[in-house]
Formats: sequence, C-alpha cells, structure tokens
Amino acid sequence: KYTRFSVFYYCINSLGQITSIYNRSEKVAVPSGKENKTAIISYDHRIMPLESTSSTGTYYCGVKWNDIQKMGKGVFVLARGTGYIDTSYEWEILITLTALLAVLSIIATALLLWKRK
Repeated sequence: KYTRFSVFYYCINSLGQITSIYNRSEKVAVPSGKENKTAIISYDHRIMPLESTSSTGTYYCGVKWNDIQKMGKGVFVLARGTGYIDTSYEWEILITLTALLAVLSIIATALLLWKRK
C-alpha cells in the first residue's frame, strides 16, 4: 500500500499564493524481510536560479500516499535583486563619534591650558 507515493514541492509567497514547483511519483520496491518496517528515503531538489525578488517565500515539500499526506515545516527564502546594497551605517557612526570625541577632547585641553595662563 505504501510503496507508491508522490513527492511534491511548492512555495507560498507573502500574499499567501501557492505556486507548485515540482511533482513526481515514486514506486519503491520493498526488499524481502523488510515488510512492515519504517523506511527513510531522502530526496533532494534544487530550485535554480531564483527568477526575481518575487521568488521570496516559504518553500515546502510533501509526500502523499493514498489517504495520508505529510508536509515539511518549510524553509523561508529571501530573494534580493541584483545590486542590493546593505544599508548598515555602523562603521560610519563609529568613525563620526570617534572623530567628534577627539575634537571635543582637543578643545577641552586647549581651554584648560588657556585658563591656566
């Protein structure tokens, strides 16, 4: 009963739209002496290349037997357009703050020396 099944892959985008990616049917021969035992079979599927930023979404795989369907937990994929620039300003802020503190330190030292005279 469980030697014939379908493996399928699909994506759900941020709008909740489902896009079917790939389906295939499998028939697995059960070796003698392995009847009524749990078996694990791995299947890999690559989605290449991502067409555009609209490829962003959660990708799922599933298996369907006659009356049973099992789903994976999904993997979120964020597709960025070409030429994306990270907008992190951490280094610029650090350099600016360091320069400002150095200038203020020099001015304070100069004022202290000027007041002593």
